[in-house]
Amino acid sequence: MTEQDEGQRNGDWSRVRLHIVSGKGGTGKSTVAAALALALASRGKHVLLCEVEGRQGIAQLFDVPPLPYEERRIAQGPDDGGDVYALAIDAESAMLEYFSLYYRLGNRTGRALDRFGVIDFATTIAPGLRDVLLTGKLYEAVERNSRNKNARVYDAVVLDAPPTGRIAQFLNVNSEFGDLARVGTVKGQTQRVMGLLQSRRTAVHLVTVLEDMPVQETTDGIDELRKHGLPVGGVVVNMTRPKELDGDARDAALAGDLPREAIEADLRKAGVDVTPDLLEGLLDDARDHAERRALEEEQHRRIEKLDVPTYELTRLADGIDLGSLYELAAELREQGMA
Repeated sequence: MTEQDEGQRNGDWSRVRLHIVSGKGGTGKSTVAAALALALASRGKHVLLCEVEGRQGIAQLFDVPPLPYEERRIAQGPDDGGDVYALAIDAESAMLEYFSLYYRLGNRTGRALDRFGVIDFATTIAPGLRDVLLTGKLYEAVERNSRNKNARVYDAVVLDAPPTGRIAQFLNVNSEFGDLARVGTVKGQTQRVMGLLQSRRTAVHLVTVLEDMPVQETTDGIDELRKHGLPVGGVVVNMTRPKELDGDARDAALAGDLPREAIEADLRKAGVDVTPDLLEGLLDDARDHAERRALEEEQHRRIEKLDVPTYELTRLADGIDLGSLYELAAELREQGMA
């Protein structure tokens, strides 16, 4: 294992330029991607936050108008002067840009192709072409060069990626598509993209919650990524609940052995009018919380066995807005993810 491999295994992402964030639907991967971009910006970095699924999730999270195929500044890092730009990548626009960069086709030709439906036709019938174009744009954003003279250079690119069940296929499609082209520009481009995606300048982070199916999908996703030689990053355990009972109290609640009389006495001292129904309801709530804690701790143990860096983000009772994104970014920074 190289020094850089060992560093990433221990959660050192300082050399990573492309952070890919995936997760099962409902785990909050878009929120985590946004928080990670802000956390990196808080280190004074210029960050590009991208999405590829056409949902305009970034615009909703940051409360800005829908994003065009254009890099727009949407937030500033809270501390050291960095900033976050955003880009919604779509395959058709990426193909037009590709033609312009590599084949010198002007805007008029590109518009004609688009008007006659050639681009939509090509991305529909060619297996994998859409994902090749999307990842190709990511490569361009990371590897800005003289072909794109006026483009902004970023310290890091964060991708709100497709879900875990599709992430390995999405990232490996260049390898499969490149095999169809023996020589030429397409072959060279797919090789360069795979070179970046399989390098230690990329990290694929997976988001989960402490439930059986998301944890299992995270486990399967890590296996798939490693199978294709794609670099596994960290696991972000999202929406964790506060531990309101210590270990002894949790065990007592599970066994139905909480001290009823002592609890009732404490409530009366606090001025609460205790009724049998109220007391029974509180004990039921404590038992439910204890059962949930026991299940979550079991999932925690499964995650620990994955042997990858792990981070936790707390559940925010008031939902997600720009202020809460900054809170989550601070948690990621404090835990060393950025």
